[in-house]
Amino acid sequence: MGPLEGLAYGFSVALTPTNLFACFIGVLVGTIVGILPGIGPVGAMALLLPSTFALQPATALIMLAGIYYGAMYGGSTSSRVPGSRPGLPICSSPGVARSPMRSRMRRIIAAAV
Repeated sequence: MGPLEGLAYGFSVALTPTNLFACFIGVLVGTIVGILPGIGPVGAMALLLPSTFALQPATALIMLAGIYYGAMYGGSTSSRVPGSRPGLPICSSPGVARSPMRSRMRRIIAAAV
């Protein structure tokens, strides 16, 4: 089996309706758990790992990947609300982008020009 056949086989396994549904459920639940402050993607995966024990191995890994990426998105959700702080340090960049220091620096740069 060459690399293209292996890639086609991987997509045929990953794009089955069962695996897509497991990924959707993983992202949804991961986002809900990721919104909780202090619970990062690894914590969310550890909490939700028992829910994948009854699944096929490929489906379980796809669901865990969905949980991980959903929790990453959920952790950054709290930093998008004006005036709030993110639950995790890794998700702080959206909050820093709107910081008061940034607007102050723009005024200083505009005055210097």
